[in-house]
Amino acid sequence: MALRPKSPKTDLEKAAEREDARNDVFMREVDDAVRQDQMATAAKRFGIPLAIVVVLGLAGLGGYLWWDAEQTAKAEEAAVAMTLGIDRLEANQPDAALEKVAPLKDSEIAGFAVQAKLLEAGVAQQRGETETAAKLFGEVSADADAPAPMRDLATLRLVSLQYDEMEPADVVAKLKPLAVPGEPFFPSAAEMVGMAYIEQGKPELAGPLFAEISRDETAPQALRARARQIAGLVGTDAVDDVDEVMEQIERNSAARAAAQRQQAGQ
Repeated sequence: MALRPKSPKTDLEKAAEREDARNDVFMREVDDAVRQDQMATAAKRFGIPLAIVVVLGLAGLGGYLWWDAEQTAKAEEAAVAMTLGIDRLEANQPDAALEKVAPLKDSEIAGFAVQAKLLEAGVAQQRGETETAAKLFGEVSADADAPAPMRDLATLRLVSLQYDEMEPADVVAKLKPLAVPGEPFFPSAAEMVGMAYIEQGKPELAGPLFAEISRDETAPQALRARARQIAGLVGTDAVDDVDEVMEQIERNSAARAAAQRQQAGQ
C-alpha cells in the first residue's frame, strides 16, 4: 500500500522548530558558561593550595631520590672499606685492617658498624687482649639493633673466651638457643653445651648432642670425629654407618702418612 505523502510544514511549525533550535544553542552556551565559571571559581579556591601540594610533592620526591642516592653511595663505600679490612686481616696485617674499618664504627648504615666492631674484637682476641675482646663481643651480643646472626656469633665468641670462668649452667643458658640442629652455629655451640652438660654430670643430655654433631655434614671433620668419640665415652652410639667411619679413618691415616713422607723428603 502506498504511503501518503507528508503534508508540507506550515510557517508556524517551521518557526517553532527554529525557536527550539535557538533555545538548544542558548542552553548549551549557558551550560558552557556555567562550567567555565565553576572551573574559574575552583581555580581561585583551590588553585594555590593545589599548586603548593604539587610543588611539595615534587620536592619530596626529589629529596627522597637524593637521599636514596646518598645512602647507596655510602653503603658502597662502607662495603669497599669492610672488604679491604678483611683482606688486610687475611694478609696478617691487623693494624691495616683496623685502620680500614675504623670509619665504619660510627656508620649509620645497619650492620657495618657491628661488623667493624666484630673485626676489632677478633683482632683483640688474636693478640691476647681478652678483656678488650670480651667487652666488644659483649656489646654486640647485647645490641638489640644488630642483625641476629652477628649477635649470635658475638655470643658464641664471648662464651668461648670466658668458658673456663663461667658456670656450666650459664654456658648452657647462653648457648642452648644456638645448639639446635640447623642453626648456623650449631656445631660449635653444641660442643660447648655438651661439655657443660658433662661438667654438670648429665651425660644423658651430652651424649645425644655430641652424636648429633657427629652427623652434621656442615661441621669440620675434626669436630665430627671428636664428637663421635665423646659420644661413645658417655655411652651414646654415634656411629650410623661403620663402613663410612672406617673409610674416613683410612683416609685420615693415608693423609697423615703422605704428610710425614713429604716432611721426610724435605
